Amino acid sequence: MRTEDGYIINKCLNGDKEAFGLLVDKYKAGIYALALSKLHNYHDAEDVTQNVFIKAFQKLHTLRRWDSFLAWLCSITYNLCSKHIRSKIRRPDGDFIEDQNPTDLDTSYVNSYHNALVSESLHEMYEAINKALESLPENYQQVITLHYFNNMDSVQIAKFLRISPEAVRQRLTRARSELKEGVLTMMSAVFEQQKRQRLHAIFTFRIVEAIKRVRMEPALPLKGLPWGLSLATGVIIAVLSIGAHLNIINSTGSMSGSPLPGESKVLKVGEIPVDVMKVSNISVLSNQRWNGDGLGSVVPSLQNALFMAPQAEGGTWTKKADMPTARGYLSTSIVNGKIYAIGGFGGDLLSVVEEYNPANDKWIRKADMLTKREDLSASAVDGKIYAIGGNLWGLMIPTVEEYDPANDKWVKKTDMPTARAYLSTDVVNGKIYAIGGYGGGNTHYSTVEEYDPATDKWTRKADMPTGRDFLSTSVVNGKIYAIGGFDGSFLSTVEEYDPVTDKWTKKADMPTAREGLFTSVLNGKIYAIGGTPDAKVVLSTVEEYDPMTDKWSKKADMPTAREGLGCVAFGDKIYAIGGYIAGLKPVSIVEEYDPGTSSQSINFKGKLPTTWGDMRTVMNK
Repeated sequence: MRTEDGYIINKCLNGDKEAFGLLVDKYKAGIYALALSKLHNYHDAEDVTQNVFIKAFQKLHTLRRWDSFLAWLCSITYNLCSKHIRSKIRRPDGDFIEDQNPTDLDTSYVNSYHNALVSESLHEMYEAINKALESLPENYQQVITLHYFNNMDSVQIAKFLRISPEAVRQRLTRARSELKEGVLTMMSAVFEQQKRQRLHAIFTFRIVEAIKRVRMEPALPLKGLPWGLSLATGVIIAVLSIGAHLNIINSTGSMSGSPLPGESKVLKVGEIPVDVMKVSNISVLSNQRWNGDGLGSVVPSLQNALFMAPQAEGGTWTKKADMPTARGYLSTSIVNGKIYAIGGFGGDLLSVVEEYNPANDKWIRKADMLTKREDLSASAVDGKIYAIGGNLWGLMIPTVEEYDPANDKWVKKTDMPTARAYLSTDVVNGKIYAIGGYGGGNTHYSTVEEYDPATDKWTRKADMPTGRDFLSTSVVNGKIYAIGGFDGSFLSTVEEYDPVTDKWTKKADMPTAREGLFTSVLNGKIYAIGGTPDAKVVLSTVEEYDPMTDKWSKKADMPTAREGLGCVAFGDKIYAIGGYIAGLKPVSIVEEYDPGTSSQSINFKGKLPTTWGDMRTVMNK
């Protein structure tokens, strides 16, 4: 049975610090090889690798996507390598010290254990290899080092670097062609010897001993129960809580109490054993339900799947033709009645552009965006689409590219002043406003920058009161509404921006705090769709905001719960496109929302365990 990163992280966040050793064991060789490809020094690479894992443990509570732990480690590695290089320039003889609190760590546990001294001949061989590697582009250095040092094949390297196996094979072939055969042979011999000497069990042990002294931050909790929880629902919870397997709802939104039927075993990964319980997946407490589209179980909103609060009237959803490329954290825009899905991540970083015609419910492929990226934002002005910012393998970029659907071509434009991802953009009077976003680490931007496509120039505007990323913005009557997002906690915050006065005003909070949502406007009302409220649950929730009255109301849930989706309003419908369902699985789903038609409550019978379906039916009588 294979241990998933999310399971181990959950154990760590619940106080089992030793479980972190599993993650160290699993990724230490690859992280070391990655650091080596950047630093070209074995001792420095080892020091940085230790700091990477200690830093990751300290910040583990901030990681929102547990399945992206490896990509997060790589991002930390790049950052610490860059700091190390800068530190070496400033203090050539100084030791690298990461910004740790001396009261948290006993440095005796994290000092390098340089016990294996290389021979003079081995040192000369290393110098020759180092010079050879420095002659290669950095992306070639990475694949060569991972392949020869860590003995990784193209598929493993692709997963590690989040690129395609074909791209890895191409880089390896080109890198080898630029190196002499003797250098490659020498590289294999030296790396193999160094690997045997380094990063053995004592490396993991010392990191685990070090983190025992680090204060463990808990996982971010839910902010209370979902909005609209009914009294009847509360009665159900009270009755069920008396059952043999249910005591209380914990902070992650799952049920705790006596164990559900299952089997337990001890799993050994690397040098560290850990106990694993396999729980039945048919339990009504599994936090899963049918999604209505043949995809199997997904995690919906807590309100629908767990609490069974009555559905609100207001709107119907219809399944439409799937987008050709499954992906999440894409961006969407509309020009001349055609919807464009741009970029995102679907197992690989994407530059893919696909056009959807709501009139005939068909998709066609268009010219790729110039720069692959996810977590970007796109807005349309005068028939052209501007793709702004984004995440390029953990690097937040300021890139702006203009797409002309009329001639199906992309051109590069002036970079945004502040490099960022997970931002939101909107258009007022022909100007694009880039709002909020993520800059890496714990940086949640409040930055607002205005772009004028006519002059290709950027202007700084008044900061948003609440710095945040993963937000969504929409425009009504010339005002921009920034909704939800993340600033270290999941937000329900709504703030209104007036581009004319360059001022912000606080408005009524959204009922459901969440990030990764998308908002769209129909008939002067803003619809907040999907998202995630705690990094473990994906929502199908739809809530409507009326700027005239500054009030929110609940609407019919989206059939497929998801986050990181794109939404576009066209005519009197909203199209919810792509995104991630539970488990960060990218989907190609397209669902059309019509807010003007009264809806019926979802019939859960047949979609949940029968007992719960019957209970719901009885309560509605």
